[in-house]
Amino acid sequence: MERTGANPSLLGYGCMRFPMDPETKHIDEARAAALIRRAMEGGITYYDTAWPYHDGESEPFLGRTLSQYPRDSYYLATKLPCWEINSRQQAAELFERQLERLQTGYVDFYLLHSLSRKTWQRMLELDVLSLLEEYRRQGKICRLGFSFHDSYEAFEEILNYREWDFCQIQLNYMDVNHQAGLRGLELARSRGVPVVVMEPVKGGSLAQLPQEVTEPLKGLDPAASDASWALRWVASQPGVAVVLSGMSTPEQLEENLDTFSRFRPLDEGEKQAVEKTADRLRSRLKNGCTGCRYCLPCPKGVDIPKNFQIWNNMAMYGNRTLTGRAWRDLEPGARGDQCVGCGRCETLCPQHIPIREHLSRLAGEVEAFLE
Repeated sequence: MERTGANPSLLGYGCMRFPMDPETKHIDEARAAALIRRAMEGGITYYDTAWPYHDGESEPFLGRTLSQYPRDSYYLATKLPCWEINSRQQAAELFERQLERLQTGYVDFYLLHSLSRKTWQRMLELDVLSLLEEYRRQGKICRLGFSFHDSYEAFEEILNYREWDFCQIQLNYMDVNHQAGLRGLELARSRGVPVVVMEPVKGGSLAQLPQEVTEPLKGLDPAASDASWALRWVASQPGVAVVLSGMSTPEQLEENLDTFSRFRPLDEGEKQAVEKTADRLRSRLKNGCTGCRYCLPCPKGVDIPKNFQIWNNMAMYGNRTLTGRAWRDLEPGARGDQCVGCGRCETLCPQHIPIREHLSRLAGEVEAFLE
């Protein structure tokens, strides 16, 4: 990150998946603090949190934990929850509370959180940028950037608006064309804007792949984990400055520390093996739903895109834990078995998916997979 004067570790700690106490449902602070201690020992210097992580517990926990270490031994990143901001004054008050929660006088990397075209326009209308730039002049913010979730066109508009110190995008070898994607990474690189990457392992989906999918990777290195390939793929992309990983167990942390302690970019043969793996995963898709949501609203309240996302992810990645979590999070009334076959959705689907037929199969297949 020469542009910013910072030199963070290539592996960053994403602070939204700390271990939880099963009884209190709060962060298990003893276990989480042990993870931070080992991360610091292992050379991780970039810690990424945000106002809403762990229902607001992540920032205060990090404040209590990182305050035990010299302030110049780590970089702290947090974010302004743009969707909650209704005035410039509210943004100022919230930022000051973040400093208190984090027990620090400054934030090394401060982001406008989860920008879309809609929230970006809101930030401009409320004149929030000038406030953050004033904090930057005061030294309360060292580097100003944004995290992003929208189309490439929206990313291009935001990135070109000003000289950003850095930005944060979602990227992994299955999502090369999703949101900002590789095009966004290249645009940022061409403008000299360092990129922090989130979701390099796609929320855990790329950490435990079906055995038959990984033959191209195992043929090159039988001992390498699925997650290590995903992390190395992201870290090998030109312009990537930090790769975030939300490590919730000592095993995950040690595995990632090992991957990055001897990191080397993928060679051509390895890149081809990753692409073959991605092709094998895509071939397992149940249907081609793009999540455009043109099919909604459903008269019966079925969340058609969410059902298809769960179904497709189940088929591609074969991960019972992630599938079960997503299925439980879906309201029963929004599941595919509530479809009454009216057909309205099919008249609107640009992919011409036989939605009624697929919904009739979906719930049963998911339930059977989770048994």
